[in-house]
Amino acid sequence: MGHAGMAATAVRHLRAAGAPTAVEPLPRPALRAVGDDERAPVDPGEFRRVLGHFASGVTIMTALDADGPTGFACQSFASLSLDPPLVTFMVARTSTTWPRIAAAGTFCVNILGADQGGLCRSFAVSGADKFAGVDWTPSPVTASPRLTGAPAWIDCVITAVHTGGDHLIVVGRVESLGAEQEADPLLFHRGRFGRFSG
Repeated sequence: MGHAGMAATAVRHLRAAGAPTAVEPLPRPALRAVGDDERAPVDPGEFRRVLGHFASGVTIMTALDADGPTGFACQSFASLSLDPPLVTFMVARTSTTWPRIAAAGTFCVNILGADQGGLCRSFAVSGADKFAGVDWTPSPVTASPRLTGAPAWIDCVITAVHTGGDHLIVVGRVESLGAEQEADPLLFHRGRFGRFSG
């Protein structure tokens, strides 16, 4: 299934489930060829290097579909709206986990603590059994996996999926959430994990 097909499948699932549909998209911009005298795109390596200076928290997005639990490590996560309560995350169009989350129509954001770098690495590997030896319980509304030991979690229903270059922008409505313990956050900065020190 192509990238456009994955997004279309997610939208069809949401409509069938009675989820609110996204607002009408803006019209497509006029396309034109890039002139020979125009600057080339930013070098991908330089893009990563510079953007790596922005420290972010680390999460694991999980869902439960007909084949069982699934999930992936994600640092591109943010709160989006207070009223209604919405969050967003970005996922690569090439992700093999995203189609399963899209089919489920739900997800749980597991916010990782400073000592969970190993757990994050195991969920960043493609093709492996990421849940091998990982304890979890169903989240209260969607039954998406809540990972044991994660300091906080957010249980969500997908409400919209937008395109964003080589990624998809997923918007979720928060159905329930909780913070199980006080813990320092796991941070990602310049390609390495770290922890907050005040």
